[in-house]
Amino acid sequence: MAHNFICNSETAIVSTTKGKVRGYCYDGISIFKGIPYAKAKRFQAPCPVEPWEGVLDATSYGYVCPLLEMGKPACELLVPHRYWVMNEDCQNLNVWTPACDREKRPVIVWLHGGGFEAGSAIEQIAYEGENMCRIGQAVVVSINHRLNVLGYCDLSDFGEEYQNSGNAGTEDIIAALRWIRENIALFGGDPDNVTLIGQSGGGAKITTLMQTPAADGLYARGINMSGVVEGLLPDCEGSGKALVQTMLSELQLSGVKELETVSYDRLANAYKKVRPILAKEGKYCGGAPQKNSFYLGNPLKYGFRKETAKIPLIVGSVFGEFASFVAPPYDKRGMTKAEAEKVLKDALGNEAVEQLLPLYEAAYPERLPVDILTLDYIIRHPIQKFVRMRAKVNPKTYSYLFNYEMPIDGGRTPWHCADIPYVFHNAELVPITQEEGITEKLEKQIFDSVMAFARTGSPENESVPLWPACTPDEENTMVFDRQTRLRTNHDENLVPLVEKYMKIYLEKAGIKSMENVQH
Repeated sequence: MAHNFICNSETAIVSTTKGKVRGYCYDGISIFKGIPYAKAKRFQAPCPVEPWEGVLDATSYGYVCPLLEMGKPACELLVPHRYWVMNEDCQNLNVWTPACDREKRPVIVWLHGGGFEAGSAIEQIAYEGENMCRIGQAVVVSINHRLNVLGYCDLSDFGEEYQNSGNAGTEDIIAALRWIRENIALFGGDPDNVTLIGQSGGGAKITTLMQTPAADGLYARGINMSGVVEGLLPDCEGSGKALVQTMLSELQLSGVKELETVSYDRLANAYKKVRPILAKEGKYCGGAPQKNSFYLGNPLKYGFRKETAKIPLIVGSVFGEFASFVAPPYDKRGMTKAEAEKVLKDALGNEAVEQLLPLYEAAYPERLPVDILTLDYIIRHPIQKFVRMRAKVNPKTYSYLFNYEMPIDGGRTPWHCADIPYVFHNAELVPITQEEGITEKLEKQIFDSVMAFARTGSPENESVPLWPACTPDEENTMVFDRQTRLRTNHDENLVPLVEKYMKIYLEKAGIKSMENVQH
């Protein structure tokens, strides 16, 4: 069946506050790509773009932020990627809308993953906003912004123009949200109903925005997917003076102004070389938001700002996260419970298994014991704390866990990013998601929950069981699986114990980290 495509001088034209933009229509959806929302000199705060004459072509994706490292092909079956043209002029966004009218549809803003160092608005194939827009009848926006040494490097000791360079990437995001506030009604969206969704580093960006007063009023709610990353993405504190001086020495430059014009490759290579040295010394080394008067710090350490008390949140993760990127050295097909227990005992020892197994079987009765070896604690443990803290200040705090056994290698626990295709209603774009009788049902449950939350601030809908909000004493977690169900405090005691014994196991095995995986 042929698709309907229209691109001409009369279709998908919008007059933004800075000038006209032209996108294109595809099967009834108007799509705009690469719209500039700001501009900035290196290390400095973003400024509004200058108005333009005529009509700006918005049919091509804009530049993405230069990366410190180019990804190598790996895990592409699990998480399909695409890479794009890199340039520091990367403050641009993409919009998918059912119609450029005044209907005031819910607005969903996607914040990409990759920590605060990598990724882009289009990096994963599953980030495509067309299905979410069409099926959910929402206006979908994805954002590019500065990252790594360009977005998070403190030069404030060297001039007023660098006052908040340690948070320049977050300032870009806020500039994009201001653009959305000013323009999204022209694209058929409701500026008072903006839902932020982010995964991994994108989820961490939502937390960062909540702790940043300058972002207040620019969003209504948030969905934080695998983004409570205490320990993985710690705040930067203190001065970046030593970092900057060390980079100047490495680059053989005489002054900070020269850092503005040195090539990105030279800057990035110098940064990569000196950062580990400063990190070992416990000094500021950039690459993440800097706690200061602009950004008030991680709420797990400093508490949630009272100004965000009315912001509903969904917070969740997947069963295996980083551990599940690596195929296990055993085949679960046909494995009995006794065989699974033996594998577990060989890895962790009898004492650990005796303590873990009763808690695990109560939490995950549908899983074999051997899956304890991939049960995530790196993200799940901080989420347990985060949700309970958040529930004390907001009665609309919801928890989820993606537990679907992915159809590869005889069944593998889900990995970091595995839930993204379902959130975007893009399972059709990711082959690994396909399982007859399961894919459509699970996608509907997750997508309908996302859209219900975007419309009302509650994820409850007819496709899932009753989903009450969490309280300080009860984490009511919707476990998305073949049989989706609600569980209360199901892994409260299990996860800390898994963390204890898995750290011992990994140390003995000589595995220093499970999170350093390309995703």
